[in-house]
Amino acid sequence: MENKLPTSDQNFVESLIPQRFPFVMVNSIHEYSETQLISGFEVKEENIFVQDGIFQASGLVEHQAQSVALHTGYKYYLLGKEAPTGYIGAIKTFEAIQLPKLGDQLTSEVSIINEMIGVTLVDVVTKLNDEVIAKSQMKTVVM
Repeated sequence: MENKLPTSDQNFVESLIPQRFPFVMVNSIHEYSETQLISGFEVKEENIFVQDGIFQASGLVEHQAQSVALHTGYKYYLLGKEAPTGYIGAIKTFEAIQLPKLGDQLTSEVSIINEMIGVTLVDVVTKLNDEVIAKSQMKTVVM
């Protein structure tokens, strides 16, 4: 398959993850490698995790998990396969340093630590204007 990066084609990005509106928390891919992905997301008013103009910590967790799903989905896309369904298996750590506001553009860097038998251990760092606002380590499981 063709490398289509970077891209902010919402339809293409959504084809790589199992989530659908209104539960989509990624809208671009900036970089991809076998062990890393950088995703993007703009906080919009219609987002279900926005409360009083603030994107909640639960939304940050979901954005980070969908960034991991985006890594897997793009890998499958390059192999010519349909993106698998997955879920968060465990969240080892999560820290929200700052909550983003409407219109903020988030970038998250997913670093694959280990991947075995459908279970992926990752570190995810989310930034706003190059400043770290959230960090986590989680396991995702592909079905």
